Amino acid sequence: MFALDTAAAVDTPAIRTAGRELLSLALMDARNHTLRLFAAYEAALAERGFVVPKRPELEPPLWLLGHLGWFQEFWIARNVERHRGAACDPSRPKLASIESSADRWYDPRSALPIRRWDLDLPDLEATRHYLVDTLETTLDLLAGTEDGDDTLYFYRLAVLYEDGVGEALVRMAQTLGFAVPVPPAPQAVPLRDALSVPARRWQLGTGPGGFAFDHEQPAHEVAVPEFEIDAQPVCWAQYAEFVEDGGYDERRWWTGEGWDWIEAEARRCPRHVEQLRQGVMAHRFGRLARVPLEQPVLHVSAHEAQAWCRWAGRRLPTEVEWELAASTLASRGFRWGEVWEWTATPYRAYAGFAVAPWRLQAPQFGTHQALRGASFATRGRLKHPRHRASAPLVRDDLFCGFRSCAA
Repeated sequence: MFALDTAAAVDTPAIRTAGRELLSLALMDARNHTLRLFAAYEAALAERGFVVPKRPELEPPLWLLGHLGWFQEFWIARNVERHRGAACDPSRPKLASIESSADRWYDPRSALPIRRWDLDLPDLEATRHYLVDTLETTLDLLAGTEDGDDTLYFYRLAVLYEDGVGEALVRMAQTLGFAVPVPPAPQAVPLRDALSVPARRWQLGTGPGGFAFDHEQPAHEVAVPEFEIDAQPVCWAQYAEFVEDGGYDERRWWTGEGWDWIEAEARRCPRHVEQLRQGVMAHRFGRLARVPLEQPVLHVSAHEAQAWCRWAGRRLPTEVEWELAASTLASRGFRWGEVWEWTATPYRAYAGFAVAPWRLQAPQFGTHQALRGASFATRGRLKHPRHRASAPLVRDDLFCGFRSCAA
């Protein structure tokens, strides 16, 4: 019975409160998933005989693989204050790595994105050995760690961080046009009526107890006026009406920045779409396939989501509206978790925000737009209604869609 319960919880948000035994399984599960994805990269790139191009939305896959080993080692094996969790002092010197050049290769503070393509990285076999060695050390240290939110903080972080990198590998495979082992694309579901939500106060963000990303904290109460929100994300049938009505040709639906973007990109439909009239034909992991009209629209930028809403006489939900609905309306048919969803909220820190020791989220404040939810490529551990994501308004390589609210 214990084994069945454990297996069911390995890939769910319950990992945020998991103890040592479940975390050990989750760490191995995350690493196995990463290696399966990378095996698909290895096969596809060998078959095609080319290297991944240097483009802003792409990372060197080999760098991402080694970086995951470095992340675990740096914050767990080498971190003398790991037992303090988020309260640890990130400026304390770290113990030496098992790989003398690890910090130069994989620390994001020194290996800036523009430099990662030109680093003298170890080959794939050496990188795999590094991943094996660092994971074994992580698991050994975890076995001797006491249960507690502080003592297990970096182990829980390591699992969720690797899950996020895994989705990045899936996203890059879609951009490059080859298949990886992921769940099926979003399901086609019948449209349901929008849901009315009465005015109330809502505690936005993640409260104490268990793991939370720094940008989800602190939890704070917000007054939310009455609103109406779609029960599911906007589907291709709804979006096609906008395109057929000349949505990409009418400047009035777009912000100035959005209009400049579609003109610069010569965009007349969402990314990866070949045909949108009389049915949707889109490129999905290297194959041109017919997409059911009832599936959520995918690979749209925030500019496109905003333009559709203006055309439809609606608006994007705010972060607090989305979180409230996702947390309370499941029994009324609120559906989420198949596409990341743009919100109307610029990505900012909550009042009282304290940056976590690993310091990767804070620099995006003020430059990105907030996203909520999860996609079909997101591991179940990251599918939490209070989880926040963000991206620049122009990003359309993400597995992003949107839903709308009454204006």
